[in-house]
Amino acid sequence: MKITLYDTTLRDGTQGEGISLSVNDKLRLTQRMEEFGIHYIEGGWPGSNQKDAEFFQKAKKLKFKNAKLTAFGSTRRADLSAAEDPNLKALLKAETKAVTIFGKSWDLHVKEVFNIPLEKNLDMIRDSIQFLKKQGREVIYDAEHFFDGYRQNFEYALSTLKAAQEAGA
Repeated sequence: MKITLYDTTLRDGTQGEGISLSVNDKLRLTQRMEEFGIHYIEGGWPGSNQKDAEFFQKAKKLKFKNAKLTAFGSTRRADLSAAEDPNLKALLKAETKAVTIFGKSWDLHVKEVFNIPLEKNLDMIRDSIQFLKKQGREVIYDAEHFFDGYRQNFEYALSTLKAAQEAGA
């Protein structure tokens, strides 16, 4: 059995109170994780802030033997096509070989937060992944709040995974 390590320190790990990494901090940590043998290093969300966008520009100079640097973002917005979505454009601009996108897997969030039909959310997942795959990226799908969604509506939660898989994640 092969175990693949995916590290979120540079994004999720910096969301705690009092934690702030400079671009240079993130670059040094990336090099250390690469040396350690982490397979995927999530560098941040280039569509959400300038510091992460700057990190990805500077990270292009790093040499990777073990790891793939990944850019993080979300599925396309409900009112835009994947090609028009600024978040997906920022993921491509990061020029990483792999990208990770999260999508809603809990029907409550689809209905109450997005205020869209469940099938439209599945379309957003499929469209986003297909768009990124056509641009030559490996796509990792993060099923946001999957287990809460599974507990409430397991059929829908599983359908989000199936949509992602069928689209190429």
